[in-house]
Amino acid sequence: MNNAMTSDPRATLAAGLQALQQRDPARAASLLREAASALPREAMNWVALSNAEMALGNRDAAEAALDRQLELAPRDIGTLLMKGLIREQAGDPRAASSFYQAATNQAAVSGDVPAPLVGLFNHARAFMVSSNGEFEAHLLEHLGNDLSPTMAEAVELLTGKRELYFQQPSVFYYPGLPQKRFYDPADFPWFEPMLAMVPAMQAELAEVLSVGAEGFSPYVHRRPHRPAPNSPLLDSEEWTAFHFWRDGEVQQENAARCPATMEALGHAPLVRIEGRSPNAHWSRLLTGAHIAPHVGMLNTRLICHIPILTAPDCWLRVGSERREWIDGVPLVFDDSIEHEAKNDGPQERVILLFEIWRPEIDAADREAIGRIFQAIGEV
Repeated sequence: MNNAMTSDPRATLAAGLQALQQRDPARAASLLREAASALPREAMNWVALSNAEMALGNRDAAEAALDRQLELAPRDIGTLLMKGLIREQAGDPRAASSFYQAATNQAAVSGDVPAPLVGLFNHARAFMVSSNGEFEAHLLEHLGNDLSPTMAEAVELLTGKRELYFQQPSVFYYPGLPQKRFYDPADFPWFEPMLAMVPAMQAELAEVLSVGAEGFSPYVHRRPHRPAPNSPLLDSEEWTAFHFWRDGEVQQENAARCPATMEALGHAPLVRIEGRSPNAHWSRLLTGAHIAPHVGMLNTRLICHIPILTAPDCWLRVGSERREWIDGVPLVFDDSIEHEAKNDGPQERVILLFEIWRPEIDAADREAIGRIFQAIGEV
């Protein structure tokens, strides 16, 4: 090595990078080690040194160089992937998965993966799937398969088979409520007389549909003096509603056509806020329609569905749990948790939809929440 290169660590670094490019890892490693000893930590190319050390089979030295780079740039996708690969090769799958997952999370934030890293990135994703499956099998070997639904879900969250979702209402958040996706309809005894009236409601729906579904209108629609909703179902006939109560007012024409449905709704403890609620309608979803993931405005209500016209392969996802509509089985869920619905089947689906208060909220706070939304409506 000449004296000029020795006295200029930046020149040494450049020579080391050139040697690495020329596939001379021994010379590259020697030069890059010398540069690393003389340059400020932030000026060194630690990834290049790691590559040279790996080419020589010096895994520990390669990993140490990556650790220096991660101290400087903890979220660098390439370094995280390489660190994961070294941990994988060292027989440490849990650590490998943690670095691969960090790289995946960062790629989701940045929106892309640099082209030279795509192969390693795809390998990392495949490795995580395989590793999580092996980890789950290891856990179940110790736990057994006789787990409660709650523990089974906890294991799926731990192994990455499920995602974690929380309440995230778009307008109003009431603190301290349980993060509960679906409620048991048996906890609401007033469903029983409503379900007894399903045949009468089905007859009313059949009559309405027999004359061309007059009274149904797009659920997602434009409102005066408001921006149009950002939804592919805007003004679409794929998702429509036949309103019985709307913003606290009875829709007299529809109500007169469907007295049995109005009688059934009389059994439910509908939310009542002047100018806001009750809200109750038939919700009609045509085949192929997809209600994209979204959240409701507030977490103080529950949405109730009574199936009127069920359809195969038509489903609702709330958080990480997916259900289908089954005859005689109401669904009660928190719509402030991300949810979506899709009709993948061959026929339309219609449910009776209405809102109730969450049972955890006492009368005084219900009244206060009502005043808040009345005040908002006056602005």
